[in-house]
Amino acid sequence: MRFYSTNSPQNTVSAEQALFHSMPADKGLYMPTPLPVLGTDFFEKIADQSLADIGFEISKALFGDEISKANLETITHSALHFDTPVVELEPGQTGVLELFHGPSLAFKDVGARYMAALMSYYSARNVKEVNILVATSGDTGGAVAMGFHNVPGVRVSILYPTGRVSELQEKQLTTLGGNIQAFEVDGSFDDCQAIVKQAFVDPELNAHLSLSSANSINIFRLIPQGFYYVRAYGQVRHHGKPVVFSTPSGNFGNLSAGAMVQQMGLPVAHFVAATNLNQVVPSYLKTGVYSPKASVATISNAMDVGSPSNFVRLAHLYGDSYDRFKENVSGYFYDDDQTRAAMQQIYSQYGYVTCPHTAIGILGLQAYLSDSKHDYVGVALATAHPSKFKPLVEEVLRQPVEVPERLANLADRLKQSIQIPAQFEAFKDSFLQTVS
Repeated sequence: MRFYSTNSPQNTVSAEQALFHSMPADKGLYMPTPLPVLGTDFFEKIADQSLADIGFEISKALFGDEISKANLETITHSALHFDTPVVELEPGQTGVLELFHGPSLAFKDVGARYMAALMSYYSARNVKEVNILVATSGDTGGAVAMGFHNVPGVRVSILYPTGRVSELQEKQLTTLGGNIQAFEVDGSFDDCQAIVKQAFVDPELNAHLSLSSANSINIFRLIPQGFYYVRAYGQVRHHGKPVVFSTPSGNFGNLSAGAMVQQMGLPVAHFVAATNLNQVVPSYLKTGVYSPKASVATISNAMDVGSPSNFVRLAHLYGDSYDRFKENVSGYFYDDDQTRAAMQQIYSQYGYVTCPHTAIGILGLQAYLSDSKHDYVGVALATAHPSKFKPLVEEVLRQPVEVPERLANLADRLKQSIQIPAQFEAFKDSFLQTVS
């Protein structure tokens, strides 16, 4: 398996290069080549297996002989030791894919832990320390921090927008210490993301340091996220209906992962891109014009992205064709009042507690199933445990939310972060002091 940049498909790099040098010099995004077409039969055979076993089978198909089967099995099973169950709200019609059973209680545990295990495998034969830069709007930072904490040969710097993540999310970013450093940016997630992207093309930083990313710009964050779409398919295919996935979307890495595994052969009938007032992709699907905008702060903060990096990948997967894109993806967006109302309605009707992002995913699924008039089984992705948004969820539902112990024990820890303005040079100066 080789990887090419979306800006220069004629040039390819190895898996190791794509993993550790996550953004090509031409500022494109890496994509695998060839993307193996495994076929429906392949996915039918593995769909009933565990998440780790599914990851192992797909990884074998991708890596071939580059990594031994024994090492791939170790990588997938050490990273993915938890399940991603589907909870059916309306059997045969609507289900919720719970992606919050990993260590940080968010869907990004899957990609971050797989990346960490893969980097640990490769870095065992390297002597140069790897510096991972991560921009987060909420859950990425926590998943990466916990996935890479104390991994030898790796330092992690997490950039997050001040005041735009929940208190418990912030504690996950700022309390681990060791090889994890948090930078609190006086700006938006888009500002954090722009700083990280600039760092990857800065000559001085790259001359002295080995830089990588654990954001979804890194292709190895996306590849393992495809595993849980397969696991979900295996849990609902007995209904005998075409399957639709509704994915709460911010930077669109999660949806790109679904589109990638769809093109490998997973029988997905359609995707729903469900988002908040940061409606760049739903607007594109309506008008055919892609117009990034400054992000808007909402209660579903992990989706507060006005310039989603992975739109390039998603469009690329559909041949940069608006018609193909629209044929495979529908977009819906909701404001905060609609989100709160959905959280209340889902709890009242099903007794099911959601975070705001998951509520938007369910809203989008319900809207598409109603609009399409076809008999589908729909699966909405539950991207974070509701306790990560405890004050908001309790305010909306007027019910106490239990916090799992692995999150509750962070509440009293001391926050440690470096506060910087939303300027690349300010980050660069502070970052170089931490690695010197």
